Amino acid sequence: MINIFEVAETNEMIEKENLDVRTITLGISLLDCIDSDLDRLNEKIYHKIYEAAKELVATGEQISREYGIPIVNKRIAVTPIALIGGAACKTEEDFVTIAQTLDRVAHEVGVNFIGGYSALVSKGMTGADELLIRSIPKALSVTGRVCSSVNVASTKTGINMDAVKLAGEIIRQTAQATKEEDSLGCAKLVIFCNAPDDNPFMAGAFHGVTEADKVINVGVSGPGVVKTALSKVRGKNFEVLCETIKKTAFKVTRVGQLVAKEASKRLNVPFGIVDLSLAPTPAIGDSVADILCEIGLEYAGAPGTTAALALLNDQVKKGGVMASSYVGGLSGAFIPVSEDQGMIDAVTAGALTLEKLEAMTCVCSVGLDMIAIPGDTKETTISGIIADEMAIGMVNQKTTAVRLIPVIGKGVGETVEFGGLLGHAPIMPVNQFSCDAFVNRGGRIPAPIHSFKN
Repeated sequence: MINIFEVAETNEMIEKENLDVRTITLGISLLDCIDSDLDRLNEKIYHKIYEAAKELVATGEQISREYGIPIVNKRIAVTPIALIGGAACKTEEDFVTIAQTLDRVAHEVGVNFIGGYSALVSKGMTGADELLIRSIPKALSVTGRVCSSVNVASTKTGINMDAVKLAGEIIRQTAQATKEEDSLGCAKLVIFCNAPDDNPFMAGAFHGVTEADKVINVGVSGPGVVKTALSKVRGKNFEVLCETIKKTAFKVTRVGQLVAKEASKRLNVPFGIVDLSLAPTPAIGDSVADILCEIGLEYAGAPGTTAALALLNDQVKKGGVMASSYVGGLSGAFIPVSEDQGMIDAVTAGALTLEKLEAMTCVCSVGLDMIAIPGDTKETTISGIIADEMAIGMVNQKTTAVRLIPVIGKGVGETVEFGGLLGHAPIMPVNQFSCDAFVNRGGRIPAPIHSFKN
């Protein structure tokens, strides 16, 4: 039974420690929209999404008012568009019309992002997959709310190096196409290994083909809550530290479970999952890097960082999984540089490098996220970085991702300002040695031996 102390504690988490529900994401299947006529396809997509999502924003705001819980974002995820548009789209421009339809309906229903302009190509690319991927730069330059992702690797299938090479080219082209906005388009493009079907967070959300027709997924966030709790056990041993993180993660996740169940009931849409991820924002006191410092590091990136992050990620999962009937998505700790003031400070101080971030991704829930790099970085270098990150996910049987932003016209030492939840970032140096011959080999890197489990 909930007592008055727990109510007061939750109020303090919300008012002083930046506890919020980061997103309510409505997943919508578009499989029944497939049509060989492009105009009819766009019309079906618009009406399916509009009818499903027209009450989403109002419902989220109503729950927020009634319970006093901030719900920062209301979002939509749809079936990967490469699958939906395959029969109708014969050119890149055809796929771009679907992106524009998604953008229009997102604007109409009032959500801030719509994800699913995506292709799943971990083993090979169909003609439709390749057309969609090649259309991404144009699609992200002519829309404001559309997010895109490409899954190029998995533990079961290995790494599609043809897709990895193409991804490096597409990231550079997207940067160029949106250079007037400091290459902002790249902030809405994620390259995945082992992408989950039920991720509520952008830019990588899409509605998997194994999901129901509609589903509600919720992402919670509370780095500030965890940091505050740990500040009360400074100097204590690791047992106390771990117990504190677990208990705090449980409380944070219960808030997400409450909101998810309420949204599910009011929208008459099945509840999918709660994503446990600690997702930072640029706000002071809402930083995963600050948690690592509270654990005992001078800066994120200092020796011990990977171990501290592994501990944090594991205890968040152990605490949170007991607080929700269904846990999924990414569920762990995010380390996006531009969205975390503590990470920005660590980069500026010289404590945190791209190579150290890559090591940290071996134990956290995503990958190289929201990292600004010099605008003249070669396509093959970007592809090489992606390949390294995909290998980590493939071998460790976990989700990894890359969201790199080559900022056209800027170099190391400069800063880029994205605004809002995307924050700002120092341009980080990239290893200048060539990987051209490696990237240009073509073909697939086979799945690891431990993927054979049948």
